[in-house]
Amino acid sequence: MANMAKENEKINMKEIEEFELKHDVKLPNDYIDFLLKFNGGYPHESTFKISDEHGESVVNKFYGIGDMKGNLDRVFEILDGELPEGFISIGDDPAGDEICIGINEKYYGKIYLWIHDMESDEELSNIFFLAESFDDFFNSLYENEE
Repeated sequence: MANMAKENEKINMKEIEEFELKHDVKLPNDYIDFLLKFNGGYPHESTFKISDEHGESVVNKFYGIGDMKGNLDRVFEILDGELPEGFISIGDDPAGDEICIGINEKYYGKIYLWIHDMESDEELSNIFFLAESFDDFFNSLYENEE
């Protein structure tokens, strides 16, 4: 189970609801619980497997709500039109790839990695499934042995 090395300033449910209203999204409950507990930040155990072909990556940081570098509002606006429809970014890795959560029916609550510089003609070919839920993803993070 992952722990946070550094978390952001605490927020309340009202701030989350304001974010959801502003961006017309409904965040999954387990991700809301994470925001209420940590509001993003830097996980201690941060390594995750992308796929057999693409190997591993690490969570650079999870975005939070509020006035901090890499906040959800700013990232939402920057990536608007870049990410495939139905996803929002909740964190990134050191290569600038985005850890996303599904926000529409088909992908709702599931965690994916969007590789920003992977060229393809096929829709969603640069987005990789990581976990069924935010809790599953967070609890599967591990410390790199190297």
